Amino acid sequence: MKTDRSITIIFLFLLVMIPLNFYLIFMVAPTEKVMGEVQRIFYLHISLAVGAFLALTGVFVSSILFLWKKKFIWDTAAYTCAEIGVLMSTLVLTTGSIWARPIWNAWWTWDPRLLTVLILWFIYIGYFLLRGGIADKFKKAQYSAVLGIIGYIDIPVVRYATKWWKSIHPLLTQEGGGLDPVMKNIMFFSMATFILLTIFLFLFRFRLARIEERLEIVKKRMED
Repeated sequence: MKTDRSITIIFLFLLVMIPLNFYLIFMVAPTEKVMGEVQRIFYLHISLAVGAFLALTGVFVSSILFLWKKKFIWDTAAYTCAEIGVLMSTLVLTTGSIWARPIWNAWWTWDPRLLTVLILWFIYIGYFLLRGGIADKFKKAQYSAVLGIIGYIDIPVVRYATKWWKSIHPLLTQEGGGLDPVMKNIMFFSMATFILLTIFLFLFRFRLARIEERLEIVKKRMED
């Protein structure tokens, strides 16, 4: 099948790109003058954020398509993307805390960027709590789609939090022009790696979810 071939090809690329990405981050990238070695975690932190936003954009688009088309394949795509988005958002918060401890001397501060990311995480945790609390398949998909669309509003808030409110979070996007060219290229490579990883996780998990749905149908038919 075409999907299986795509999964295999992406997996082979990732077998090369992920180890290379870590090598570039920890062995090739120059040490940042102010933050020192701990700055290297930003390559992963930002790349994970890009992957999380990509996955949650998938929830948003798939949710709209479900409400429009009323086809459960879009609900499957939505909750598959949501799983990946929650995973990567959790890693974003974790890597951010690891960076913050030596730089801010605290694992957590109520900075606008951190707070809006935490709110985003809670929204999509709530997405799965909502799904778990509704038995009717169509209502589950419908209510989840609505929450998936509303929750997406927080993403531009996360993006512009450091501009709208006073923040101590580093404004790397604004400082990008001053980055060492090697650091910039490694950042782009890391982001590309995690975008590809996000696509791989989606294709793999989506295929698995479709198989689970078919097995559930077969099981119900056998019980009847």
